[in-house]
Formats: sequence, C-alpha cells, structure tokens
Amino acid sequence: MKHIPRKRFGQHFLADAGIVDAIVRAIDPRPGEAMVEIGPGLAALTQPLVERLGRLTVIELDRDLAARLRSHGQLEVIESDVLKVDFAALAASMGQPRIRVVGNLPYNISTPILFHLLGFVGSVQDQHFMLQKEVIDRMVAQPCTSDYGRLSVMLQWRYEMENVLFVPPESFDPPPRVDSAVVRMVPRPAPAAVDEKLLSELVQVAFSQRRKILRNTLGKWLEQKGFAGEFDVQRRAEEVPVTEYLAIARAVSPQP
Repeated sequence: MKHIPRKRFGQHFLADAGIVDAIVRAIDPRPGEAMVEIGPGLAALTQPLVERLGRLTVIELDRDLAARLRSHGQLEVIESDVLKVDFAALAASMGQPRIRVVGNLPYNISTPILFHLLGFVGSVQDQHFMLQKEVIDRMVAQPCTSDYGRLSVMLQWRYEMENVLFVPPESFDPPPRVDSAVVRMVPRPAPAAVDEKLLSELVQVAFSQRRKILRNTLGKWLEQKGFAGEFDVQRRAEEVPVTEYLAIARAVSPQP
C-alpha cells in the first residue's frame, strides 16, 4: 500500500537515485560502524546505508512507517520523536562512545533538532544532514554576510561544517517549495569552554536588532553583566566573528 506523505511530519521523500548515491558517498559508511538515521521514511537512504554497514538504527515518528521498517531484519527501529531521544544513552546502548548520525531532517523542525543534538555533541563522531539550503547557508555563514547569525555562531562553536551537496526540489516526492542541501558536521576536538546557555543568551541579544549597532543591544547587556573588558560596540552583530563571541562569554561567566 502506497504511503501518503503527511504534512504534519513535514514528509518529503527522497526519490532520486543519483542524489542518494552522492549522499552515501559523502557519508562513506563502513562495515560495523555505529550509525543512527533520523527520519528514514521510505528507506531510500536507509537501504544503501545498511547494505554497507550491516546494521543500522533508525528513528521514525510515523507509526505506519515504523511498522514497515520493523520488517527489515537489519534495522533497529526506535519509534519516537527525535527531540525526546537521549543520544548519549543511545550510543551507550550500541556499545560505542560515539556514533555517526545521518538523516533527511523534517524542514519544519530542523533547527530544534540541531540544537537538541548540540547537547549530545560529545557522543557524536559526525553528522550528515539534508536540510533546507537556506538553513545550511546560515549554518556555514561567515561574518559580514546577511546569512550570519545566531545559528552560525552556536553551531560553529562546536562543529566544523561543510556544505557538501546541492539537492533540487525535483529529487523529492512530493517536491518541496525550497532548494535543499547536505551538510557535514564534525565536532571540534577542543572547543572553547563556555556556558552554552550564557552564549545562547549573549548571541540572541546581539542579533535581536541586527541592523542596529551593538551599543544599543549587547552593550547594555554587557553593562548589566559587569563586563570590564574591551569590545567594540560600534559594530553590528554580523561583523563580530565567532571567536569574539566566545571570548565575551568566557569573560562574563561567573567565576567558580
């Protein structure tokens, strides 16, 4: 029986064999590796992955699709909302300190998924995700560009990222109204030690009025935090590199 894509789950199923092959080559799965796929859907990516791995764990929210996937003898199916999955516990259950994570993420909740996984970065070897191209442009954006923002800073703090593949709408069934792309995310081996909540608050304040100079936003926030260091507030938020945001976060963190 044909599965009807469900809008509430943001389902757009990959249907281009050439694109599937390109994604699998980018991921480069090896036999025996511990890998988790988010949102396997109709298994377009799942099947070539499991053929190379031998075993694969998949996370699927749609109960009908989960039931289909359980009939596959090489899959471990977790029927759950990915935002409720503890990836550290999952890695431990797979007998690995770190796992590889892949998936065609639902575009309507892609950013919450990225931030959820940020909390488990220590349990992840790498991540390969298909996302809305606009989101990936923001993820990998450099300072002094219109795409550079909170998402850029928060993710570049913990990951080295690369846009590895463009995916047009016609590669999906049904076709989305946006272009897609595939991003590679590799956790940085020695990220700056900062408080994630504090950094998130700092960056959110900085970009809250991105057209204004920081004196009117972040400048006031720094005064409230008792910041006594040097920082040029005569710039806009998009002009400040990630390293400077991290330095400020360290400077205003409560000392133990």
